[in-house]
Parts: sequence; C-alpha cells; structure tokens
Amino acid sequence: MQTIQANNYPVHFNEKAYEALNKHLSENKYSSIFIIVDSNTNEYCLPKLLPNIETDLNVEIIEFEAGEENKNIETCIEIWKVLTELGGDRKSLVLNLGGGVVTDLGGFVACTFKRGVDFINIPTTLLSMVDASVGGKNGVDLGNLKNQIGIINVPSMVLIDTQFLETVPQNEMRSGLAEMLKHGLIYDKKYWEEFLDITTIDFNTLDELIHKSVVIKNEIVMQDPTEKNIRKALNFGHTLGHAIEGYFLINPDKTTLLHGEAIAAGMIMESYISLHKGLISEQEYIQIKTVLKSIYEDIVFEEADIEPILELLKHDKKNEYGSIQFALIDGIGKIIINQEVENELILKAFEDYKF
Repeated sequence: MQTIQANNYPVHFNEKAYEALNKHLSENKYSSIFIIVDSNTNEYCLPKLLPNIETDLNVEIIEFEAGEENKNIETCIEIWKVLTELGGDRKSLVLNLGGGVVTDLGGFVACTFKRGVDFINIPTTLLSMVDASVGGKNGVDLGNLKNQIGIINVPSMVLIDTQFLETVPQNEMRSGLAEMLKHGLIYDKKYWEEFLDITTIDFNTLDELIHKSVVIKNEIVMQDPTEKNIRKALNFGHTLGHAIEGYFLINPDKTTLLHGEAIAAGMIMESYISLHKGLISEQEYIQIKTVLKSIYEDIVFEEADIEPILELLKHDKKNEYGSIQFALIDGIGKIIINQEVENELILKAFEDYKF
C-alpha cells in the first residue's frame, strides 16, 4: 500500500513500514530507544516488532497496565520517572506500540519529556490505525473527561502493520470499525456504502479500507491541523459518544464501553438530531440506524443515567462560550459543524435510540 504523506510526517504500511523505520534509525544519531507498551501489546505485539528492528542501540521496554482507566497523568508520571532512571535524554527515541491509549499517552509522554523527544507511533488495533494514526493529537483523560489534557504535535512517522490485527479480539475490531463508518458518513458516501453488507469484507479488502480511511482522515486534518474549523467534522458521534463513554467508565454499576461502542450509539443519536434539523432524510436515517444496530449491541440507558451524561456534555472540547457544539451530517457524505442542539432534542434522540 502506498505511503501517505500527512502533516510533516509519513504513514507507512506493512513491509514498507519496517524498511522506513530502519532507514530512519540509520540516518539519525539516537542515543537509545524506548518502546512504550501496555500489558497486552507487550505480550502479543512486541515479539512481532522486535525482530524487525535493526539497531545496535540499547532498547528498553516500558510497560503500563492496559485500559482506558490508565490513560491519565499518574501513568505519565511513572513513565517519566522510568525514562529518567534509565538515562533517557534529548536524543532518545520513543516507539509507542499499541492502541489509541498507548499512542495518545506515549505521544504525550514523549512531547513533554525533556521538552520533547522524537517519537514514532505503531498502532496495533483497528481503531488506532484508522483514528489515532493521523492528526498529532497526544494526551490523557482527566478523571472521566476524555482527552482533556494534551498537545497537538506530530510523530516522526507512523507505521501501520495490519498483521497486528491478528492479535485483536472481535469486539475491538468492531470498535475500530465505528471510526471507519464515521469517515464514510462525514466525507464519502461511496465509502460508507462499502459497509452496508460487512459480510462481504475479507482481510484483503480490509487492508484497502484501512488505507482509504487513513486517506480520508488525513485529507480533513491537512486542511485544519489545529481543529479550528473543518477538523471538527471528525467529532461526529463523539459529542454524545464521549459523554456516554466517560459516564460508563466511572460508574461502578456500569460495564465499561469500548470507544467504538459508545461512538456508534453517539452516531445513531446525532443522526437522529440531523434528521430533526432537516439535514438528512428519514430514509438515510433508517439506513444509518439499521447498519449500526446490526453491528453493535444496544447500550441500555436507565432514566437516571441521562442527566449525568448530559452534564458531561458541558465539558466537550468543541464547546464555545458555554454553548454545546455538535458536528452533524448534512446528507450522507457531508458535514456541518458548530451546530447548537437544544436539550429537548437530545432527550428525544436517547428515547429513539431504544427502538
């Protein structure tokens, strides 16, 4: 697959990825290499990566416990301490091997250690390949508030090896698929239609779809690297989805949701809002809802859940001047940003989601 040129860094795929990595190592005088992994990627992905690295440099592995609940500043502090103890300096290179939690957190660690060291992201889940791989967003959660602390700063390169997907459970694959579906809904109707019957998608087709998804996200990010305008389109489904995900993360009576599970629910509800604002037809809404509900199990919302979820909306990063801002679809394949939505319509969207 062809290398994609993102904003000041390349995204390499499969065999080209390791060629590019080793060329980069030979051309830069790094003092040491640190590979940040979580407990899952240390076991399943690191053994696949290490034989492909050609270097005489000292390589150190830094592991933290897997899970969104560990994507916080406390984990960063522990990693900064380990980097310091192991002699990390301004000429160290950080490789982030993992899903979105690892690449988000590891990128943030690298951007802030010694005021910034080079880092390379190696996403290992479908979600991180099609989402976290592009855009330069690095950061951590603040309690149950997603990605509240962070910085936009690009890696030296991104390496996507789809063989890592052989280690990913089916529920995690479905989670990543949600972002791919989103890319079609906001940007490319023909791409969305590729997913109307997912039983036709095989592994070879998936490689091509992943590449296309990265192209779509990259085209949006290149127009607006710092999310002042059109990049907000990528937040479709995320205004409600992030609030739902955050609520289920901290509520001891709830089962923690995967990112894509929450975003799928958010996309259904925000499509309902788009319908009632006259932006999409009822036929388009039924198609979106039918496809998403065929892939993702319904999330059960009790009446007592709704108010605290709405409260979390106030902390969404897109909000301006105290107003909650939505990115809504304006017909499948198009988007309209900075849309205010009244609480009454949001409540109706929750009610409609049940059916």
